[in-house]
Amino acid sequence: MAYEHILTERRGDVLVVTLNRPDRLNAAPPAMFVELRAAIADLGGARAVLVTGAGRAFCSGADVGGGALGSDDPGNATYAALTQSYNPTMAALADLGVPVVSAVRGPAAGIGCSLALGADFCVASEAAYFLQAFVNIGLVPDGGASWMLPRLIGKARATEMMMLGERVPATKALEWGMIHRVVADEALDAEAFALAERLAAGPTVALGLMKRGLNHAFEAGYASAMEREAENQRAARGTSDSMEGGMAFLQKRKAAFKGA
Repeated sequence: MAYEHILTERRGDVLVVTLNRPDRLNAAPPAMFVELRAAIADLGGARAVLVTGAGRAFCSGADVGGGALGSDDPGNATYAALTQSYNPTMAALADLGVPVVSAVRGPAAGIGCSLALGADFCVASEAAYFLQAFVNIGLVPDGGASWMLPRLIGKARATEMMMLGERVPATKALEWGMIHRVVADEALDAEAFALAERLAAGPTVALGLMKRGLNHAFEAGYASAMEREAENQRAARGTSDSMEGGMAFLQKRKAAFKGA
């Protein structure tokens, strides 16, 4: 399928999705997120997804120039863009049955910050930064940022990011526990892909259940989380990957998972 705002490439078991508006620092109109959601709706057997940006940025935020803020009714236009485009895509990524890795070079701002941090693993280059810039234009965080950030870095740091609107460099983001890894700029693409490839070689069903279990546990009580774990364990135990993992352990060899 041809897209206007993204590029897709299948590399082995990894689906690579590239935000492709480098002249705009990959600023994201609602249509970009619609395309992203379409790209992950049919993985075609891919067992991991890598999301990155073309050029020198990951994503500089929503493309509001001449868009939602230029509407005769900007409040309702922005609400429609969020509820019909951005938010459904973020929810689809969170519920996706395979791991997602984001590779961040340059800015991950606004909705781009949410997208980067919404991945299961966020790998950033040394020159990357994360920014909740909404306060600078009189808006509020969106794309799930107000849910994610306090859980990732605590309320005080989330408040700092949101209310002061200052850049958080990659090294500080790592120190805060916001992201997975910081690498040299020239190593970003290879490192992020290697991680996605490693995940794609894992027990896909179990990894998907882990994702959903983690999201459930954020909202659930202790007893409910344990019940969800038991249900997920029952599902995982019935897979061929589980049988292969057990046999590999007994035979003292590396498991060859098939994703089923």
